Amino acid sequence: MALLIQTSLCKKLLCLSKALPVMSMKLSTEGTREYIISEKVGEKKNVGLVRLNRPKALNALCDGLITELTEAVSEYDADKTVGAIVVTGSERAFAAGADIKEMLHQTYSENLKVGLLEQWNNLSKCKKPVIAAVNGFALGGGCELAMMCDIIYAGEKARFGQPEISIGTIPGAGGTQRLTRSCGKSFAMEICLSGNQITAQEALTRGLVSKVFPPEKLVDEAIRLAEKISEHSPLIVALCKESVNYAYETSLTQGLQFEKKLFYSTFATDDRKEGMAAFTEKRKANFTNN
Repeated sequence: MALLIQTSLCKKLLCLSKALPVMSMKLSTEGTREYIISEKVGEKKNVGLVRLNRPKALNALCDGLITELTEAVSEYDADKTVGAIVVTGSERAFAAGADIKEMLHQTYSENLKVGLLEQWNNLSKCKKPVIAAVNGFALGGGCELAMMCDIIYAGEKARFGQPEISIGTIPGAGGTQRLTRSCGKSFAMEICLSGNQITAQEALTRGLVSKVFPPEKLVDEAIRLAEKISEHSPLIVALCKESVNYAYETSLTQGLQFEKKLFYSTFATDDRKEGMAAFTEKRKANFTNN
């Protein structure tokens, strides 16, 4: 009898062990995790949508949320059916900042050892375009997270700012650097040294965001842009993104040389040949990502 029970239990455990990897894979690619919701959207399901989902904390960026976010973006980056990615929050908050409670008792030596905030850089490594759809508050780490994305669309009620100065520290995930490059030294100094917030319209005027929409239309507009990008060759899109980022980080002379080399390199691709052939033949291009 004991042998029968043991055999039956082993069979159940074996079935469970076989089922677990499948369940884990499903949860790791799409669906609701602890801090985010991810899904493929758009008419052709070729856009990866990642929604920050920590509403009680206004999507404060704790380590767990950043881990889940970077994992989801990395998965969509590797997914051949996805052409672009949209990151958003709620209408109340994109992300109100980093999680201060997690950092409250950190020390200088601990920060050096664990590399505090270094995990955030993983978002910038994505080869596919990432669009931030910002409604509500994008403050501190939330503003920095938006600036890590390639394009920022904002809702009319969005608010941006780097208020770290008011709690005795400075931006640590690119706020002083990316804001300066996007909006200029004087404006970056004003925002970072005062801690003041700016509206979506002022962010548009300063070049921080591309477009402003009514809050209820924001995500749909971001998805529409992502769908448009996804129509093009993923290979060429990645090269173009790389070239723009190079301009953001280097001198004009270096940027022009880099752009020319990438331009030449497209002539070694099948998609460049197909794109130009389709144009001359007045038909839609059939890109193969080669």
